[in-house]
Amino acid sequence: MKKISFYAMLVLMLVMLAACGQASDTNETASGTSETTPAASEQPAETDTTETDTTETDSTEGETRTVTYLGEEYTLPANVEKIVVTGAMEAMEDALVLDVPLTGAIEVGGEFPERYASITEGATSIGAKQEPNFETILSLKPDVILGTTKFKPEVVEQLKKIAPLIQVSHISTDWEANLNLMGELSGKQDEAAKVIEDYKAEAEAAKAELGTKLEGKKVMAIRIRGGEMYVYPQDVFFNPVLYTDLGLTVPDAVAAAKAQELITVEQFAEINPDYVFLQFADAENADKLTALEDIQNNPIIQKTNAFKDGHVYTNIIDPLSEGGPAWSRTNFLTAAVAELKK
Repeated sequence: MKKISFYAMLVLMLVMLAACGQASDTNETASGTSETTPAASEQPAETDTTETDTTETDSTEGETRTVTYLGEEYTLPANVEKIVVTGAMEAMEDALVLDVPLTGAIEVGGEFPERYASITEGATSIGAKQEPNFETILSLKPDVILGTTKFKPEVVEQLKKIAPLIQVSHISTDWEANLNLMGELSGKQDEAAKVIEDYKAEAEAAKAELGTKLEGKKVMAIRIRGGEMYVYPQDVFFNPVLYTDLGLTVPDAVAAAKAQELITVEQFAEINPDYVFLQFADAENADKLTALEDIQNNPIIQKTNAFKDGHVYTNIIDPLSEGGPAWSRTNFLTAAVAELKK
């Protein structure tokens, strides 16, 4: 019995010692957790913040917006930063009016025209007006491409594979929609609206100032290309300024034009205009640089009213101006009225 009691006592003591040791280990572990918990809490918090920022950034980059232009809807990145213009000189002029820097732009004669210097300083040439370089445009990773309504279907399809494409109208009467489009893309809607408002006010004042001075007079705008004279429909080139905004009489030759129409020296003499605005650019007459001089010195043309009376005005604004966009329109209106009211 004594031995049994001894062994029982021994076993009981061992159990108690083991229990004390386990309790000690548990307390040490608990103490260690208590010390490291704050650091562990901070780490997940930092990770969560980083993930949230990345998600927000990715979401912003992936966001889109819908732009409506001439009845068509276009899905574009929420933030349009890279604008490439190809074929649409109208868009080049609108970018100039609103001072919108371009990522890619049209070259003329192998370079950017000087008047576009402010918006092409950091731009890459994407080729000539009707010859877009698809590889170059692709390398620029544009947010939007502004092309022309004159592009052939196969060119349109190629451009659409690169980025969202908006074909900018070449019709002069769409000038407000064109300028508002550039304003919306660049975030300069207010500036675009101000340009339109100011132009309309100036046109209205000019029309009133001219009054009936030009009643019954034939006023024409003619562009010389390839050594030949061309007239345009009444809604193309400078014609809307002359016949819509200033209310001048539309000559039969202009009313009959369906597109760019060549007129011969004999036809010009038959029309016999009273006032003529001539536009001549070397780049458009590379093979016939003397064309302007030849026309001015032609004895048949010299007998027409405009030439006899000294009412022929050559390049009163940049000769490469399109005629219809806001830049052309505002500058031509001011310069033309200054001559017509003399």
